[in-house]
Amino acid sequence: MTESLHTDVLVIGSGIGGLYFAINMAEHAKVTIITKKESSTSNTNWAQGGIAATIDSGDSAELHIADTLNAGAGLCNRDMVAIMVNEGPEHIRRLIELGVRFTTSDHDHLHLGKEGGHSRSRIVHAHDFTGREVESALLDRVNAHPNITLLEHHFAIELLTEHHLGIKTNDITCYGAYVLDSMQRRPKKIMARVTLVASGGLGHVYKHTTNPDIATGDGIAMAYRAGAEIANMEFIQFHPTSLYHPKAKSFLISEAVRGFGGILKLKNGQEFMHKYDKRQNLAPRDIVARAIDSEIKKSGEECVFLDVTHIDAAKTREHFPTICETCLQYGIDITREMIPVVPAAHYSCGGIRTDEMGRTTLNRLYACGESSCTGVHGANRLASNSLLEALVFAWRSYEDICRQIPLVENDTRFPDWDDSGTVSPEEWILVSHNKREAQEVMNDYVGIVRSDLRLQRAKRRIDFLKEETEAYYKKTKITTQVLELRNMIKVASLIIESAIKRRESRGLHYTTDYPERDDKHFLIDTVLRSF
Repeated sequence: MTESLHTDVLVIGSGIGGLYFAINMAEHAKVTIITKKESSTSNTNWAQGGIAATIDSGDSAELHIADTLNAGAGLCNRDMVAIMVNEGPEHIRRLIELGVRFTTSDHDHLHLGKEGGHSRSRIVHAHDFTGREVESALLDRVNAHPNITLLEHHFAIELLTEHHLGIKTNDITCYGAYVLDSMQRRPKKIMARVTLVASGGLGHVYKHTTNPDIATGDGIAMAYRAGAEIANMEFIQFHPTSLYHPKAKSFLISEAVRGFGGILKLKNGQEFMHKYDKRQNLAPRDIVARAIDSEIKKSGEECVFLDVTHIDAAKTREHFPTICETCLQYGIDITREMIPVVPAAHYSCGGIRTDEMGRTTLNRLYACGESSCTGVHGANRLASNSLLEALVFAWRSYEDICRQIPLVENDTRFPDWDDSGTVSPEEWILVSHNKREAQEVMNDYVGIVRSDLRLQRAKRRIDFLKEETEAYYKKTKITTQVLELRNMIKVASLIIESAIKRRESRGLHYTTDYPERDDKHFLIDTVLRSF
């Protein structure tokens, strides 16, 4: 018999959005957080740059909004951007109250960095380990709160809806989730009155990514299967500068390094960004990533280089201690040598479609952070808006639930997880091979530069892998490896389907068959739904 747990609010994911939401929600309800690995394993924890916020007297909300809209290439929802920018500074203050220690200047004011696409210095940060600092402070609060239960090594399998009761309806409600306790190797049923998906990104759909291993798009895939609307999956942001080293596992070299004065160069020391954008090294990420991709293809080299050797070494070490230390581990002293870099999958602008309160198209299901699509990022995310977006809309979800949803007892009786007729997994080679092939297909055909031919090739190969993986999933007892593979392939197919629909080039989606932007036909979101 499947173990059943009951909670007021279920949070799937332990990044900044899920933790911030849980801390506030726990003042009014019992909250259960599930995370498939350790609680500190998240994209938040890997975020180096910081949080964009208009708190300087020389800055303004209007300028931050304009920068965001400009980066988003016409697809941002202006109202959502205004909400994020105007409400953001208050959440910086709340984080400080929760114990986050941001870097300050000589006069004890918050030190503000500047990154690509920003017209002012507005990046609140904790040196170059902002995500780790925020995550640590929030986890301390979560672990100390009596109304929060944090379950590590618990993998959400499927959202509980009427469809598990055999009821066919378009007015779908979420009642919690089936979950795999991967340490005990047994499924559980968590019944919840409200569910928030905050499960992070999907970087590991690609061969090269700056994301941690957990970023396999689980929440997006799960919500799509449940019937939620998914939007703008074609817009995958490739971070232009991840460390190129065989053992570095795509370690991110923060965009703040270019804001600090870092210059992109070829192996021979020649600069090249002036050929692509008047902002040169401070151009938005999509422009920089395509420029690097172009230079690598023209030169035949495997990478380009980011040079900070002209900057005072002590200042570089002070501002970027983690980057300096990590590069030294791979034999690179960035104060004396140029840093070899390549683009890597970094952030998804699309995800589970939400409104201004974080509500999805399913009743009692909310989403925030990278697994959501609020409309803030449009076709390209402005640097350091991601943690800001997660904070603002996590808070708004909390407020909406307190105001709108009575936390009545959920007594709907769902069946236990049925794995009758399944066998223990044996063909591990199939899982590892299909994962590797899916990542290579996405890297080769659905990367920075796309075409109709590449996308159709990718679709055929991913469709085959999806069919093969689904057959294996249905006959095999569930494991985290199989669940991740299934979700990765589903998300890959959503990215491809969205990219095929958008017959233009805009923001992060660039195709050689339609190199121009087409506002007449495509100034709209790409929306997908399973039924």
